[in-house]
Amino acid sequence: MKHRVTRVPTREPGSGLLHWIFPAMLCVGALDVLLIGRDLTQQFASLMSVAETPRHPVMPWVQRAVSVFLLVAALQQIVRHLAARRPIPSATLLISFVAFWIGTVGLTALFAANPLISHEYVYSLVVGVAICLVGVQERERIQRTARDALFVLMLVGLLLIPLKTTMVLDTSYTQGLIPGLPRFGGVTAHPVTQGMLAQVALLVLWCVPYQRRWLNVAAWVIGLGVLFIAQSKTAWTAFAACAMVLLLVRNAGPFWRRVSDPRTGSAGGVLVCLLAGLFVLGFTLWVLLGDPMGRAQDFASTREGAQLMSLTGRDRIWEVAMSEWRLNPTFGYGLSLWDSSYRAAINMPNATHAHNQFLDDLARSGSVGATTLVIYAAVLLAIALRSARASGGLSLALFVAIALRSVSEVPLSLMGYGTELFTHLLLLATLAAASAQRRAVPRRAPMPFGVASS
Repeated sequence: MKHRVTRVPTREPGSGLLHWIFPAMLCVGALDVLLIGRDLTQQFASLMSVAETPRHPVMPWVQRAVSVFLLVAALQQIVRHLAARRPIPSATLLISFVAFWIGTVGLTALFAANPLISHEYVYSLVVGVAICLVGVQERERIQRTARDALFVLMLVGLLLIPLKTTMVLDTSYTQGLIPGLPRFGGVTAHPVTQGMLAQVALLVLWCVPYQRRWLNVAAWVIGLGVLFIAQSKTAWTAFAACAMVLLLVRNAGPFWRRVSDPRTGSAGGVLVCLLAGLFVLGFTLWVLLGDPMGRAQDFASTREGAQLMSLTGRDRIWEVAMSEWRLNPTFGYGLSLWDSSYRAAINMPNATHAHNQFLDDLARSGSVGATTLVIYAAVLLAIALRSARASGGLSLALFVAIALRSVSEVPLSLMGYGTELFTHLLLLATLAAASAQRRAVPRRAPMPFGVASS
């Protein structure tokens, strides 16, 4: 069913550079893979070493150039916004993001057990603030540019299969559902990363389709194909969940408006946000006061639990994270947790992070960081629910994708920039623009259903 897009009149200035930060972030990782000539069949062996991955001599200069570009693009957006005297799309979103950065990066860098100050930690703050000022027109540029960059990234990886097979394919992979099928990593850091980016590309394509039918069909074939051969079961599950969210938002219009918008006078929206907040709060208290690791160990002593709780060794990493939090409960160990020297000390070369967003922030930034994470996640959820209709379901789908990935990865980390920050910033841009759109549309007017694309 097609829905007509309502254009909201805006007084936004002309195009800036902000939308180009998304391909720039992907470009850094892709160039790193292309220049170093990695071999995916040896990736397991490299994970067993604490030595830093070698980089091509040109990459530090590429990193510096991209860092400067990100700052210039973000500052341009902030200055343009102030000069035009536009209102902040969502003050709640902006304040919660800044508070999250302060709690998990700023205070940790200064007051943790192992303080560490670096200019790399500033980029995410400046860029995040600029993204929180995105309006409707800027959203369309950002979503189109992000979509195109993701599909170009996948296409480059596919084209390299006959030329640099082991660079983009793990031909030694034997744990897939189809025996003998290689695992596709493309020009991303890992096949799991490629699966996550393919999932995000398909979600954006769903809400921001190409106007040419043949191009749209080709993009779906590429995206679904890459998602499948990346063989990331987490990405498959997450995409299925996000697809259900999009279908629900797009096809349950009147019901969804009553449930997701507290302003309609229905208690449904308030109840949804309240239950979500209580769930997050309860989970936090359980982790902080309920000794979950002890209970997990008791369950793991059974035969069935041993297979489930090991999660390829992540239970040991979680135990280390909890131990560091107990030693440094307020501000945590510090941002240098899980660096090469620390991994060598604990003899866990593959523990590059805690493999769980909450436990990672708890160990790195203590109770202060974990608390700001919980508050930030609750704010993102509330705004994603309220913005679901205005964004064509993309706001809630991206939130679900990040939330599911947070179980085993750290997609909300604000230390530097990369593929993880890509999806985080895309969610912020979608939420900010949807909030601006809601302000511009009269209260009783029907919300636009999806986003136009060119």
